[in-house]
Formats: sequence, structure tokens, C-alpha cells
Amino acid sequence: MELIKTKNQIPAHLLDEDSEINTINLGPTHPATHGIFQNILQLDGEKIISADQTIGYIHRAFEKLAEHRPFYQITPITDRLNYCSSPINNMGWHMTVEKLLGIQTPKRVDYMRVVIMELARIADHLICNSILGVDTGALTGFTYAFQEREKIYDIYEAVCGARLTTNIGRIGGMERDFTPQAISLIKDFLVTFPKFLKEFENLFNRNRIFMDRCIGVGPISAERALNYGFTGPNLRAAGVDYDVRIMEPYSSYQDFEFEIPIGQHGDTYDRYMVRNEEMWQSLKIIKQAIENLPEGSHFADAPAYYLPPKLEVYNNMEALIYHFKIIMGEIDAPKGEVYHAVEGGNGELGFYLVSDGGRQPYRLHFRRPCFIFYQAYPEMIQGSYLSDAILTMSSMNVIAGELDA
Repeated sequence: MELIKTKNQIPAHLLDEDSEINTINLGPTHPATHGIFQNILQLDGEKIISADQTIGYIHRAFEKLAEHRPFYQITPITDRLNYCSSPINNMGWHMTVEKLLGIQTPKRVDYMRVVIMELARIADHLICNSILGVDTGALTGFTYAFQEREKIYDIYEAVCGARLTTNIGRIGGMERDFTPQAISLIKDFLVTFPKFLKEFENLFNRNRIFMDRCIGVGPISAERALNYGFTGPNLRAAGVDYDVRIMEPYSSYQDFEFEIPIGQHGDTYDRYMVRNEEMWQSLKIIKQAIENLPEGSHFADAPAYYLPPKLEVYNNMEALIYHFKIIMGEIDAPKGEVYHAVEGGNGELGFYLVSDGGRQPYRLHFRRPCFIFYQAYPEMIQGSYLSDAILTMSSMNVIAGELDA
């Protein structure tokens, strides 16, 4: 096998005189890799000497698919990036197109988007931290967490009718306004979720077994994290307080008060703690948005690009005309290049869009945070044990759809 290194190629401090090097596959069929990416590990006993990744097992050509679809039909494709927090992908894409088209959304739309995106962030972090617990042998937190995640999916369903791949919102605003049922579910969640989150922390934060398994495992320094291009919780866990919501505010995030939690050591335990604290901060943001939800329209005054409500299409000739022109692609977008980024569940999720003035993107590139920080994985696990490799991967929250695109 080409990837096998000789003892002369391996750092001397990782070898003993009687070292015996073995090569194993960690994935793609290993349960911890979700069946879709491979790591070829070289071991001396259970100590990892080196690692090489292979990705692309579920590559679905998102960018090329998007380049052959009208702008409004690309939203469902973005769902399949980080499917643990798909509404953030949806909103990020909508805001990118709105930047190209010069559409200014009403404050109500901004606040509604913030509510949905922060709920998605909580769902994403819940999955990451609860599965990290499973990988350390603690199942209870996982079962509790997925009960709470279902409540978030109930809110999605009340807003748009979908749960996992939401296709939520539209270019220019939201498909529909928040219903009384949706607002009631959100307010109930703000009451019940803090009680759960406190119990979840009691199960893990000071659990001696969990701490021993996580502290000092898979560390990365702030300097190395920045060199690799880390963003999101994995960068903040290393001590760098970079957050797109603060550095480049979008969707009226400048209106909200919240803190950016950071760690010190960049290890598995810090990544867990940062995500946990971010859930508390998301709750704070959602509460502010719901309490101060502005009056007004749930979509911008951009009839040439915003799909009109079906009721209007059936009863209003002008709405029917615009619906036909949008669906049939008779309204061209302006020429230009734009980049827009949002703070996704795993970091800076960016969309680089090039328009040649047609009905679909000329070129489109997704900046996927998982693809960028996964490059550091071999360095982070070198010298650690095989069981630590699982925890490191889990705490990084490598989402296959976002990794392979």
C-alpha cells in the first residue's frame, strides 16, 4: 500500500525499539465514521503513528447541480450540506442571492430567520455533544437530547411543513408568517429546554469518566487552527473569539446581545463545553427575537424574484404573471460576483456566487467548514490512542454531507 510509511519516515519520539507498525482502516464502514469516510491509520500497538484520510464516498456534486438550476430551486440542494442544521444553509443561500439582487428584507424577516437559525444551531450542537457522550459510553444524555431535538423539528414543521431537510424560506423572505401555533411552540421550548440543558450538563460536565476521556484528547493550538482555516466552535475552543455573527453581522444580528464562549486548550472537552455554552447563548438570542418581533411583512417588496403566495396566484392576475415569469426563468439576475457567509453549526458557511446575467448561477462555490477543518484531523490524533481518534472526530462534528459536498 502506497500510504504505508517506514520506520524511518515516522517521528522517532513516537516509536520504541520494539515497535511493530500495523495499518488499519478506520472507516468507511466503521460506525463512528457514519459509513462514508475513511482513515488509514498506522498503529504501534494502540498508539496512532500517522493517518491519511480519504473522502468523497458520498460526493453529490452540489456546486455543479446548482449551476444547472434556477436560483430558487437551489434551496433544497443546500439542505443536503449540513443536514443537522439545514435551515442555516437555506438562509445563507437566500441572503447570498439577495445580496446579488440588491434586495433589502424587512426587519420581521430578519428576526424570523434568526429564530430559525438559532434553533438549528441548538439542534446541531445537541447532536454533536450527545453523540460524543455515546462514544464515551454514556447513552442517557443522547436519548434525552433527541427528545428535545424532536421539539425543534415540531417547530420547523409548524413553520414550513418539513422536519429534517426543511427547504425553509424563500429568496426575499419567508414562505409564510409565523403562525400562532409556531410562536406557541417556540415559547414553550424557551421554557422547557433550559431545564433539559441543565440536566444534560449535570450528566456530563463534571462526570469523572467523561472528563478523563475528553480532557487533553485531540488538542489543537490557536495558531495551528488558524493556519488550517478553522472557524466556528472548533476555532473558538482553541481560544480564538471569531464568530461571523459578530464580525460581519447579517440578518440584524447586531440587534441582539449575546456572548461568544471560547476555550483554552482546543481539546475534545473544550469543544464540548463551547458548544454547550453556545446553546445557552442561542436561547438568549431566540428569546430576544420573539419578545421584540417587529410588525410588518414576512417578505420583501421584490415581486420579480419572490414567489407570490399561492392564494394570490389563484386570485390575482399580476401575481399569476410574476409566478409564471419566475418559474419559467424569464427574469434574469444581474451580472456580478458576491460572497456571503453565515455562522453555521460548524463555522463559517460561505457562498461564492458568480452570475453572468442569466437565470441560474454561472459558477457557485460552497465554503464548507467541515471540509476545511477535517484536514487537521491526522495532526490532531497523531500520538494518541485509537479510542481517542473516535472522540476527536466526534467532537469536531464532521458532517459527511458538508465534508464531501
